[in-house]
Amino acid sequence: MNLTHAQLGQEYIITGIATEDQELDGFLFTLGCYSGQPVTVVSQLRDHYVISVKDGRYSINQDLAEAISI
Repeated sequence: MNLTHAQLGQEYIITGIATEDQELDGFLFTLGCYSGQPVTVVSQLRDHYVISVKDGRYSINQDLAEAISI
C-alpha cells in the first residue's frame, strides 16, 4: 500500500521507497521519508498531498506519494 491509499490523519510507518531515480530517493530522504519513519497524510488536494514527517509538513505530488510504501 502507498500513501495515496492512506486515511487522512492516521499515522503509518514507511516500509519502503519505490523509485528508480536516485535523486528522488535522496530528496525523499532529506524530507525524512525512509523505512521505519512514521508519516501522516494531513490533507489531500487533487493530486497533491500534505504529509507530516518528523517535525515538518511537506506538500508532495501524487508520483511521490505513490513511491512511498506504508
